Order: sequence, then C-alpha cells, then structure tokens
Amino acid sequence: MFANRVAIITASTDGIGLAIARKLGQQGAKVIISSRKPKNVERATKILLDEGIQVKSTVCHVSDSTSRKKLFEAAEEFGGLDILVSNAAVNPYFGGILNCDIKIFDKIFDVNVRSSFLLAQEALPLLRKSKNGRIIFISSISAYYQHKLLGPYGMSKTALLALTKSAAKQLAADGITVNCICPGLIDTRFSEVLTSDEEKNKEELSRIPMGRAGTPEEVAASVSFIASDDAEYLTGENILVAGGFSSKL
Repeated sequence: MFANRVAIITASTDGIGLAIARKLGQQGAKVIISSRKPKNVERATKILLDEGIQVKSTVCHVSDSTSRKKLFEAAEEFGGLDILVSNAAVNPYFGGILNCDIKIFDKIFDVNVRSSFLLAQEALPLLRKSKNGRIIFISSISAYYQHKLLGPYGMSKTALLALTKSAAKQLAADGITVNCICPGLIDTRFSEVLTSDEEKNKEELSRIPMGRAGTPEEVAASVSFIASDDAEYLTGENILVAGGFSSKL
C-alpha cells in the first residue's frame, strides 16, 4: 500500500506512535521514528528492524528546531517525505485548569500545539514534492470532553482541531490532505493516570458506549486509512477513534 513512501512519526517508540510506525511499515512505508530518550529510540528501532521494516531513527525533542531538522534530513536520505504524523504530546499537570502554573501551561502548548504547527510548516517543502502528501495530527477525545483533571491538555488538543481545518483549506490546492485523529481512552502508559486503580478505571469506562479502552493498533489502523490512496478526497476532518464517545464540542 505504501511502497516507496516515506513517513515521519514523532513520539514513536512506544504506545500509539510505535503502533503507527509498525502499521505503516508493515504496509511498505519507510518510517522515521523518534523519541527524546536515546535508549527508547534504540529499543524501538531494533523492534522494527527485526520485523523487516525499513526504519531510520533519531533522538528528537519536537520543541527544538535542530531536533526537528534531523527528522527531515532522515526523510531526505530515504528519498523524500509523503506522510507526516505529529504524535508528540505532554501532560505534566493534573488538576483544575485555573490552578495550573503558567510555566506548565506554556510547556503543554509548546509541545502539543506549537511543535505540531512547526512540524507541518517545515515539512511542506518535501510534502509539496510528493504526489501523496499527508499531514496527520494526533489529538485526543480531550479536545471534545474537557476532563476535570486535564484542562490545559484538553485545550491544547482542541487547538489541533482548528489547526487541522485551517491547514487543510490552505493546502487543498497543493493536493496535500490534512486530517486529525482523536483517540479516546487507549490502553497505553500515557493513560495510566486515569486507569491506575479499579475505581478510576470503572469511572472512565462508564463514559464509553463500547465499554472498553481502545488499543494502539486500532488508532494506527485509522491513521493507515487516512494516509492511503483510498482517503485522497478526505481532508480537514477530525476523526474520533473513541468507542462511541460523544464528538460534540
């Protein structure tokens, strides 16, 4: 499906990011993975190489311009860029939104929003050379449902919905599609703060019509479709992968 296509996936050594890299790689893409921690990059690279996937990797903090540049240099070594998946996110704060320290608030928006904007902007010279240009942002159900403990994080993920709409309109004439996946509660290390004990887990699952958490592989399958030729007329959409959770703002 993705033979000879090149994909960058940020924050891709674990959880949803690694599942996306694996899925695209299994379907023939050459993937560039990254993480802030060298040991995680080394481990994930070995995993994918052992599975026969063509992969390059780099240590990358998406807030750092030099780190981001390394991603695109790796893509050029593979021959260009067709797919950008902006997955990196942080959430160092849990509590009421108006109690959040401004330095923490700024950090959340720096990684979750500003870096996604810059990655998309910096990817354009390569994506415009592709016949199959795709930008895919990974947002969250928190963009729609403002959890009482995740206020700043939810705000940042809501901003990605608007970024998707605006960028899609601008790039439509270039044949580059821009879409956004909003995962619900997914069984990853990132979500453990919401499911760390039986009572919390029960409360979170009660909001999901399907009654279970999703898997990283289910998110990856949706990304694969959006990146494929079957979705070439799909752009500007924010798509929930959330087990039936309400998608109304």
